[in-house]
Amino acid sequence: MKIHEYQAKQILAKFGVRVPRGEVAETPVAARAIAERIGPRVVVKAQIHAGGRGKGGGVKLAATPAEAEALAAKMIGMQLVTHQTGPEGKRVKRVLVEEALDIARELYLGIVIDRVREAVVVMASTEGGVEIEKVAAEKPDLIFKEYVDPAVGLLAFQARKLAFRLGLEGEAFKQGQKFIAGLYKAFEGTDASLAEINPLLVTKQGDVLALDAKMNFDDNALGRHPDIQAMRDLDEESPLEVEASKYNLNYIKLDGNVGCMVNGAGLAMATMDIIKYAGGMPANFLDVGGGVTEEAITNAFRILVSDPDVKGALINIFGGIVRCDMIASGVVKAARALGTKIPVVIRLEGTNVDLGKKILAESGLAFSSADGMKEAAERIVGLVK
Repeated sequence: MKIHEYQAKQILAKFGVRVPRGEVAETPVAARAIAERIGPRVVVKAQIHAGGRGKGGGVKLAATPAEAEALAAKMIGMQLVTHQTGPEGKRVKRVLVEEALDIARELYLGIVIDRVREAVVVMASTEGGVEIEKVAAEKPDLIFKEYVDPAVGLLAFQARKLAFRLGLEGEAFKQGQKFIAGLYKAFEGTDASLAEINPLLVTKQGDVLALDAKMNFDDNALGRHPDIQAMRDLDEESPLEVEASKYNLNYIKLDGNVGCMVNGAGLAMATMDIIKYAGGMPANFLDVGGGVTEEAITNAFRILVSDPDVKGALINIFGGIVRCDMIASGVVKAARALGTKIPVVIRLEGTNVDLGKKILAESGLAFSSADGMKEAAERIVGLVK
């Protein structure tokens, strides 16, 4: 689950991580009132779930409260387009109004899980304020890493080491150590999957603060954090993804036109690959899982074909835990209810496969059957074209 910058900063502050003074506003008048309290110089920042806001015009410096009001009036309601939103952009519904600080240096600090090493990795770089992916590609030697054993936690010497590698000195060195330790505590204490500070700001006075903040959380742990779960902004998520989450379906919207419904993440990835290999473009990732019910299958198919970009669907099921006849029944039920017009290719293998094929054949619906993945992919891509 993703949250907004202002929400991430609220969480970080609870763990002793220093952030600039600021408040969120949903109207221009509110933005002016905040600027009058913490200004006069403030930064007005559009709040959407995407990076690159500055380049898209979503981060502006205001010299006066009146200017902050004017900037907020332009931002609130705008469709902000960045390299992460796609050409359609995201609608801005609120802005963060923060105190303007004297910037001496911009650094980078991030924490993620390294699943290969089975450890948390804290990454730091002197190249802050730019995309870390660009730094990794062009200047990998400027990314410093410390791996943390989850059973032990971040040790003091590791925080000191990172602060030293960042070139911090004096008061900034002391604050930097405390900042790194606090960020790790926030990451661990909230079951986060990502905590990123970019840029990590060093002021001319030697203070160390989070100028920007991004946090993502493990969906499976949200039951332990109802306060964080309450921060979920459904307006920032794809409506189809929100609908899929109601039925515990793993659905991600993509840019193609061939819809996919598969059981198992690995098979889903392979299905997407073979569609691409056949000359098509997958429109989504949809894993219905192993313990899926007929109701969930019916809703999965409904969600799949509700995407206006989907011009054909490939259903690829290997019946291990899930039965092929149940998949067939759910698809037939949904197709009849929806009056589906697009071509649908179905490949079934495994438990009760013959019964599943019989249900499809006797349904009277114009499904196309395939015996292998390659045949299924080539057929659906051909039908779509």
